[in-house]
Amino acid sequence: MSVRRQNVLLVLVGLLTGLSVSIGHGVFAERESATAAMGLPVEELRTFSDVFGRIKNDYVEDVADSELLENAIRGMLSGLDPHSAYLDQEQFKELQVGTSGEFGGLGIEVGMEDGFVKVIAPIDDTPAERAGIQAGDLIIRLDDTPVKGLTLSEAVKIMRGKPGTILRLTVVREGVEQPLKIDIKRDVIKVKSVKKRMLEDDFGYVRISQFQSKTAESLVDAVEDLRKDAGGSLKGMVLDLRNNPGGVLNGAVAVSDAFLTKGLIVYTEGRVNDSKLRFNATPDDVLDGAPLVVLVNQGSASASEIVSGALQDHKRAIIVGNQTFGKGSVQTILPLSSGTAVKLTTARYFTPSGRSIQAEGIKPDIELDQVRVSALDRTFEPIKEANLSRHLSNGDGEEEAGEKAPGEKAEEKEAESLAQSDYQLYEALNLLKGLAIQREQMR
Repeated sequence: MSVRRQNVLLVLVGLLTGLSVSIGHGVFAERESATAAMGLPVEELRTFSDVFGRIKNDYVEDVADSELLENAIRGMLSGLDPHSAYLDQEQFKELQVGTSGEFGGLGIEVGMEDGFVKVIAPIDDTPAERAGIQAGDLIIRLDDTPVKGLTLSEAVKIMRGKPGTILRLTVVREGVEQPLKIDIKRDVIKVKSVKKRMLEDDFGYVRISQFQSKTAESLVDAVEDLRKDAGGSLKGMVLDLRNNPGGVLNGAVAVSDAFLTKGLIVYTEGRVNDSKLRFNATPDDVLDGAPLVVLVNQGSASASEIVSGALQDHKRAIIVGNQTFGKGSVQTILPLSSGTAVKLTTARYFTPSGRSIQAEGIKPDIELDQVRVSALDRTFEPIKEANLSRHLSNGDGEEEAGEKAPGEKAEEKEAESLAQSDYQLYEALNLLKGLAIQREQMR
């Protein structure tokens, strides 16, 4: 290697180790001594500088030093875990926009698994959800580009293209023999994190699709609106966290706090003191102690698992559905002076009872698959006592034999429709009714 090239590489090693370098006879021996004294891996740094020099000398095209070093940084972070990453200026800006609730793309929360893009969950009311993308899908091709060999950042950049353009995803789905080809039109994704509606008999329903900085405020407003619709108080509520991929940690803590009056919500453990945090509940329960059922599935991850784990440990809610995704790590965004940032996994989080969710998830109190049901086609209605001629009256007055009040018919039809469209929610409502009856009896 030429003296000039060796000097350049020594300067590079100096930059990597944070030490100044003077060029001259015996300088490399001095460098080895200095790096060894700091506990730095001398042999590995020499290998790095050798590879850097080989690329600069022998690669088929000239590559800028800045590009090589940026790629080295990306590789260093991507080799740690699926969630650590280097964010260039554009990616850093996109991340900031995404947590505020509006961004461009398909509407999928994704991660990496075995070199492919894995769908953690499609986001509500987005092109991906409408196209039928499901939690657990493995994306193996983006248009004609194989995903294998791409970093997660590179794959996301392809998916986020110009609104109105179409991207074809080739997807491998469990239980389906052949890969699926799904065309999705990109759009500006506006995430409304909280939705609400009233179920029958003064039972409320709130859906959180993603945890943002203002999600807890929206949740409190939604519950207040439902309370007014119910005439002042709710008999119970379903909190739907299915296919919620997570989001802002503080949002999850605040949502948990809305239903808890005391005790630990979540704590984090890491190597540095700043990563060791504890979050506790404050007084006041937005439901005033009314029964709560939380729906989860395999697409419920991260912040969703914090909420369901805290409510489960405090026995404040019954968790219903499927075992959750199992992302129990905390990522910290560390801005750099160049306008870029590092997304680094800095801690694991634990439920109040000390359970680590990482790679385990939350096991529901009641495991319930999302099945499809259909109404039984009855040719004849079953015969009851009231249908018999000359049957005795009940002494309190009665309706005509076999007839039902209009309200009864409407309720029955609504319940039947809910069972067909969302079986898990239907069963959650039945559970709430039972809990509400039990609560009344205990008063």
